[in-house]
This record gives sequence, C-alpha cells and structure tokens, in this order.
Amino acid sequence: MFIQCVMASLLGSLICLDRILIQSMIARPVIAAPLMGFFLGDPYSGLLIGALIELFWIDRLPVGTYIPPHDSLTAILITASCIFSSREIGHHFREIMAFSILIFIPCGYVGQKMESIHIQMNDRLARAALLCAGKADVNGVAARHLLSPVVYFLLTFFLILFFLLSGTVMTTFLFPRFPLSVLKALNMTFFFFPLLGIAVALNTIHLRRMVPVFCAIFLAIAGILEFFHVI
Repeated sequence: MFIQCVMASLLGSLICLDRILIQSMIARPVIAAPLMGFFLGDPYSGLLIGALIELFWIDRLPVGTYIPPHDSLTAILITASCIFSSREIGHHFREIMAFSILIFIPCGYVGQKMESIHIQMNDRLARAALLCAGKADVNGVAARHLLSPVVYFLLTFFLILFFLLSGTVMTTFLFPRFPLSVLKALNMTFFFFPLLGIAVALNTIHLRRMVPVFCAIFLAIAGILEFFHVI
C-alpha cells in the first residue's frame, strides 16, 4: 500500500501544480478526482467524489487576496483513500466514501494554510529575483523563478502522502470495528452530501425562488420511492 500511496501522491502533486502554473482547470475537483480514480482503476468513484467536492466549495472563489480551501487536495485525498480502503475492506462502499469525506474535509483548510505560506515565500523570491535582475544575474532570476513550483510540488506531495497513509490506515482499522448503528449513520450521510452540495450551489447563484422548487421535487421523489418501497 505504501508504494501505491507514493504513486498517488506524485500524481496528485502534479495535478495540484495546475493551480499555480498553467491554470487549465485540471486541478478542479471535478477533473482532478476522476483523473486520480482513472489512475487507480475506479474512475466512477473519482467522478462522484469530484462532483461533490466541487459543489461543497463552489462559493469559495479566489477573488482578490482571499485564498479558498484547497479543494483539489481534498478531492484527491478522498478519492485515493476511498479506493484503497474499499479494496482492503471489500465492502461498505457508500459508508467508506462518507467516512472519507468527513475525515478529509479539514485537509482543505490545511492546504489553504500551505498555499498562504507559499504565497508569502513567493513574495520573498520575487524580491530576491529583482535584486538578481539589478545585478544582471540571469541564472539567479531563473533559479528563483523555478524554485516556487518545486517547493509547491514538494509541499503538496508530503501533505498528500502523510494524510493519505494515515487516513487509509485509520479507515481500514476502524471499519471492521464499527457497530451497525454507525454504518447506518454513514450510509444516511452518503445520501445527505449531494443535498448539501446542491444547497450550496443554489445559494451561490442566488436563485432563491428555486429553493422551494428543489425541496418540492426532492419531497416528491422521496415520496414516490417510499411508495414503491412499501409496495
């Protein structure tokens, strides 16, 4: 498992580099998570997790000096840990996914702090590059320019590796010991997450009149499903 975690961490770090380099939107959770899932042989789980994480923080935009939670890091961690844990345990897919989301969501704020530190480091590198430019030191300017993505890659790699290993070990250790009541609660939580994501999306686009419509549609579908379940 350690080698798989290292490989997943390398891929995740490369994907996250898109946040500061090309910025082609590959690092968005809805793309990053399916890519990780495809690499690990389970693109469906990646697509589902990516869509959920994309909705969770869709209202947190990097406007001005605001640094949003690191949703790319979170989506990659949840996807990899969910796939590794499901293979190790062999069942409880919904419950494992819900549990992975719950334990890795805080990692988005750890990544947010990491990006804040990286931005402060970039300020110092920019000032150092200006001094090198004043001395006509082209190599010094190039070295400080390249140092930024290298440091970002290494920070992301070690963060992913640490949290992925610890989270996967914790999941595989705890799940066989969970009582049935906890598994049922996690199963219900799995179905709650899409509703939470849709609520965030509706609030973001300010379609307040659509909230009652969504609630009515949800209740109607729930009633129909319950009716057929009873029959």
